[in-house]
Amino acid sequence: MKGKELDVVSLLEKTLLMQSQESLEEIGTVVKIGDGICSVYGLQKAVFGEVVAFDKGGKGLVLDLDEDFVSVVLLEGFTNVVELDVVRRTGHVFSIPVGDCLLGRVINASGVPVDALGNLDTTESLAIEQNVAGISERQPINRSLETGTVVIDSLFPIGKGQRELLVGNRGTGKTAVAINAILHQKGKNVVCIYVSIGHKQSSTAKIIHRLDMEGALAYSVVINADAKEPALNQFLAPYAGCTIGEYFMRKGRDVLIVYDDLSAHAIAYRELSLLLRRPPGREAFPGDIFFIHAKLLERAGRLSVPLGGGSLTALPIIQTQGDDISAYIPTNLISITDGQIFLDAGLFKGGIKPGVNVGLSVSRVGSSAQTKAMRRVAGMLRLELAQYHELLAFAQFGSELDKASQRALDRGKRAIEILKQDEGDTYSFVDQVIFLTLLKENYLDKLELLYIKQFTVECASYVRGAHKELYDRIFRQEDISSDDLVLLKKAADEFALIFSPA
Repeated sequence: MKGKELDVVSLLEKTLLMQSQESLEEIGTVVKIGDGICSVYGLQKAVFGEVVAFDKGGKGLVLDLDEDFVSVVLLEGFTNVVELDVVRRTGHVFSIPVGDCLLGRVINASGVPVDALGNLDTTESLAIEQNVAGISERQPINRSLETGTVVIDSLFPIGKGQRELLVGNRGTGKTAVAINAILHQKGKNVVCIYVSIGHKQSSTAKIIHRLDMEGALAYSVVINADAKEPALNQFLAPYAGCTIGEYFMRKGRDVLIVYDDLSAHAIAYRELSLLLRRPPGREAFPGDIFFIHAKLLERAGRLSVPLGGGSLTALPIIQTQGDDISAYIPTNLISITDGQIFLDAGLFKGGIKPGVNVGLSVSRVGSSAQTKAMRRVAGMLRLELAQYHELLAFAQFGSELDKASQRALDRGKRAIEILKQDEGDTYSFVDQVIFLTLLKENYLDKLELLYIKQFTVECASYVRGAHKELYDRIFRQEDISSDDLVLLKKAADEFALIFSPA
């Protein structure tokens, strides 16, 4: 009789296994809850990154898969979950709304508007984890993305599709350089995305207000995950911003995205990982901290022509302590990106703003991302600055320098005056070409250092007004011919006669 019962049980099991599983729903039970993370038993087929729903309301994100249970991090600060609550799979990964309606809006990491301007008028959404375009789907980075900052555009040019790291101590102007780059894209048909991670609400509000006042918010999207939000929101924010950027890129648009900053992002991920009981590594960061940043930044690039030719340029920001760029997270980001711009605290405090350290900064794309006009006039600038810094060390010891060394030291000082720039001031590549031509052709040699910036800026304005055809031709051709150089020198001679130092 017992054997017959076993036969019946086995027949029932076989029959159930043969039935269609579509009508069956997999549900789980919360077995443990704490610190915004719950362990759920029963979701055997849940996948990493899947959104799950709680019967009492609220949602969570699966971020860990164990043999017997899954770990779910609660979304939107939902705190009413208790043990034995029922959890259901949704079958969807975490997604964010996309569309042109996002331009001019401020949203959080979940895609919910936080600017009091109403709901988003879109039904389209994309998963924040996307397949990265392969080598055959990309094309070389050889188009310039102007930042409007002279020292960057002349010495460390950024191309459309490049990943250039902004690194430096707290309060050295990293965010100011990035915001200037966004402001400079006005009228250039570039979509800008600013991702604020772990900042104070007041700081982000000031940036949003400035973008609005300057007319830049109309072509920008702001993703805000401020310091008071859960670590999960701060972790998801850059991926959400990147997904929005990819949407526009695949529409054939050029996109600039600023991650401000990935130091806070790494700290948020470390907090999540420690709460999930993952093994800590160096500085308590999880072993995959390099991977999470690599998979984010490798999504930047320039698509091939058959795919629309759009580009996604990334400006990640990282904060150092004591100008130590050899720390764990900075070295990780430096190895991932296509170059770094190091903002030196000493230069910044010395009045050189932006305080870009020429020796430690580099762009691995190089002059291929510059216009021909800029390449012609910026070639010797790096060498002159290198000679200046080398001779400056000797001059500090009080040693006497020969005339050639004194001239190199003097030209270096004048070059640095050209590279100084106030926050909010941006210059087109034609203006910058004029600045560097004045230096190269010795127009600045007899001027006092105090008046050099005034002379160069007003001279560019004079050429733009009195010699508009020349200015427009350089802008249109992105090159300066020998004839144009003669005309430019003639215009500079004219301006020198009417220049009035103020």
